[in-house]
Amino acid sequence: MRRWTASFLVAALLLAGCTRRTEAHPSGPAPSAAPVTDDLRSGRSNPVADPQYPERGNADVDVLHYDLTLAWAPGTATLTGTATLSIRPVRQLSAISLDFGSWYAIDAASVNGTPSTPNAAGGKADKLTLPLAAPLAKDAVATVVVRYHGQPHEVKMPSSRADAKEGIGLRAMPGGEAWTMQEPYGAFTWYPVNDIPSDKARYDIHVTVPAGWSAVATGEFGGSTHGANGDTFTWHGGDPQASYLTTLAIGHYARLDRTGPHGLPITLWTRTGVDDELVQPLRMVPEMISWLETRFGRYPFPAAGVVTVGSISAMETQEMVTLGGLIARDAGGTRHVYVEQVVLHELSHQWFGDAVTPSDWRGLWLNEGFATWVQFQWEIEHDQLTLEEWRKSALDEDGDVRKKYGPPGAPHADQFAEHNVYTSAALMLQAIHDRVGDTAFLALARDWVQQHRDGTVDRTLFTAFVKQHTGKDLTELIDAWLDSPTTPPAALGGR
Repeated sequence: MRRWTASFLVAALLLAGCTRRTEAHPSGPAPSAAPVTDDLRSGRSNPVADPQYPERGNADVDVLHYDLTLAWAPGTATLTGTATLSIRPVRQLSAISLDFGSWYAIDAASVNGTPSTPNAAGGKADKLTLPLAAPLAKDAVATVVVRYHGQPHEVKMPSSRADAKEGIGLRAMPGGEAWTMQEPYGAFTWYPVNDIPSDKARYDIHVTVPAGWSAVATGEFGGSTHGANGDTFTWHGGDPQASYLTTLAIGHYARLDRTGPHGLPITLWTRTGVDDELVQPLRMVPEMISWLETRFGRYPFPAAGVVTVGSISAMETQEMVTLGGLIARDAGGTRHVYVEQVVLHELSHQWFGDAVTPSDWRGLWLNEGFATWVQFQWEIEHDQLTLEEWRKSALDEDGDVRKKYGPPGAPHADQFAEHNVYTSAALMLQAIHDRVGDTAFLALARDWVQQHRDGTVDRTLFTAFVKQHTGKDLTELIDAWLDSPTTPPAALGGR
């Protein structure tokens, strides 16, 4: 997620191929991989309870695959869905509990074909509990089907960020559009889900909308088909994905096709007549991915894209970045450069956060520290600022954000994704870089992603990896930057 407010101030201070664009509901190529059927192994995770938001998620279940069949009625802002989940119990269960918005009506539910009457309250808000006719054994894969309908709405974001007022989750807009921003949780506002970052799964999403509308989601675009009830858009996510990295955007869109390195299909979806001026900076996406590949290895997924929505934020949703069309509304003459920086930041997350995901929200610095460091490398190489300017600005900010929001390794739960996990964590990475050198640091970052791809990671693993990879024990440096209430001393890369 883009820490847009402070980054905009920095940018404002320092800055004073063949394509086809089609309207509305274009068809597209079939996905390069078949949807998940029998082989669910790649969706297997080791779920852990999240200490930051313990009311979310269920460490007793491991969702392997989500198949979501959705329909959207713009006139009434009604979402109708059938969610089919393949679930592996981590231990023997007498009931299956998932996160799901209490505002939805449950039309039917079953486990392995046996009807189950949901206990929607389950003693907790926004939990869907399905009792089982017989205990479900550990590691025995179960098929859960939930049919539902209702009007979605967003929930409060646990933060004081400027964009927190938008809330998180799926929200309906006047005129019938709908879109999501949902970090750290919010997937539960549109489908039954184990809404914790440690439970990664594969996804297939099919969305039916009226003719002339488009539905964009995470994954690889599988094309659209026309039927009696409207147009159905299909999206396939063959790689493990955390729930907060899913997205859904429904509206009137134009699509621009680009090709990235190695023939990578890239689709850029902009709201017709609303975000047209964003097309120019979005044309740089193939160049950005190539630049990232030279540093961190091959792009980790079979497709890439960007979809614009009516937000002031941006999100690294997997294979399809969600970009707020309002994000640079006050940037003036630097608008295109600022959009470029935002998109580069979110694309870098495809490596740092999406392919490699923190096991709980204490590790958000692993996402945002890397993405911030990478973003400023791009800005430095493209003469948008210097290393000295960035370092001074970041150090000036560091002590203040630690005091306000806590150190990046122990952020305040009610101050999610504030500047500490961006600025302070990026400074820690720069301190490691200064200690080991540019070549060794880039090799470290590249191998971190490639060796832990599709998995979840934490601080302990990162610290051990740095020592093993560089031959230097940097535990003191890492601990100081992640834990200190004040900026670490000069000996550790501070002031």
